[in-house]
Amino acid sequence: MAKTNPFTFVQQVRDEVAKVTWPTRNETGITTLMVVAMAFLAAFFFLMADQLMGWGVSLVLGLGR
Repeated sequence: MAKTNPFTFVQQVRDEVAKVTWPTRNETGITTLMVVAMAFLAAFFFLMADQLMGWGVSLVLGLGR
C-alpha cells in the first residue's frame, strides 16, 4: 500500500466529506421521533410478552392461586 503524506490525506478526506449527502434538520427530527416511537413500541411489546409468559408459568406451576 502506497504511503501518502498528511497533506494529501487531509485533502482526500475533505474531498470525500464533500460528497456526503447530509440529512436536513427536518429529516433528522423525523428519524429521531421514529426511533423513539419504535423503542416505546418494542418496550411495550416485551413488557406484555413477559407478563403473559409469567402468568403462563405461574398457572402451569400452580403458583397463581
